[in-house]
Amino acid sequence: MSFTASVKSEICALNTSETENISELSAIINNISEITNTIKICTENIVVFKHIYNLIFNIYHIKPQIIVRQGYNFNKNHLYILELSKDIDAILDDLSIKKNNQILEIPEQYMIDDFELFRAYIRGLFIAVGSINDPKTSRYHLEMIVNKYTYANFISSKLNEYRLNSKIIKRENKYMIYIKEAEKISDFLRIIKANQAVLYYEDIRIYRDYKNMTNRLNNCEQANIDKMILTANTQVGDIELIEREASLELLPEKVREVAIYRKKYPEVSLLELSFIITSETGNPITKSGIYHRMKKINELANKIRNKQ
Repeated sequence: MSFTASVKSEICALNTSETENISELSAIINNISEITNTIKICTENIVVFKHIYNLIFNIYHIKPQIIVRQGYNFNKNHLYILELSKDIDAILDDLSIKKNNQILEIPEQYMIDDFELFRAYIRGLFIAVGSINDPKTSRYHLEMIVNKYTYANFISSKLNEYRLNSKIIKRENKYMIYIKEAEKISDFLRIIKANQAVLYYEDIRIYRDYKNMTNRLNNCEQANIDKMILTANTQVGDIELIEREASLELLPEKVREVAIYRKKYPEVSLLELSFIITSETGNPITKSGIYHRMKKINELANKIRNKQ
């Protein structure tokens, strides 16, 4: 089962009030039904199919006609179709989909009048047209695809009232409302009451964040090591040039001491070199002191190179 199907199964099993059920059914019928002189709803998800059937029966005490067909292109999935042919206008009016024989672009305010009704409406929208990537196997992404820009903008604006940072993009002749931030997707799942999905999502998100942080630290550490090795090789090259073309005796005694120890320990950092010199000679020297003496060595090596 995909993560999307798992989330839909969880929210379809919620125990909700009749007013919440009406808001949820409104979003479902508004987005996946074909409305003519009947209301026809089609889905491949058997759990969603049963849930919609129960919503219609429990709210309106009507048994929709059930049709099961082989999926398109001869795939293995079946298409489950619910068809309503009685009291169509009354149902559409009650669900704020139609008013005065006109299809509404957005539902009236009473359909999402408080937070619980809003949650129910968004839950129905996700059941109808939502999908979410499994955080374990893919990038963070949640989307819901709707037919009209006005409706997409209405939904996105409502989501953003709760700081979900949803955005809209046109996809062919439809509009995709999407969220890409992991924390915001987790908040969305909380809103639709997919609590088990939230726990799963948060576990994976925390693990991935920790893994990414570890990788960044490892990359930084490797970059520092590479930089240290490059610097040490350059310093040893300067010292060898002075030895070859002149003499280390040209260097002041304390600088010459650093040069000798750098050649002896070419793989260590300046901080480690300062500890070694302090320990072996008894003369305290800091990393900064090492750096300034290596700078004098470099200056002498550059003078030799310029003469060459």
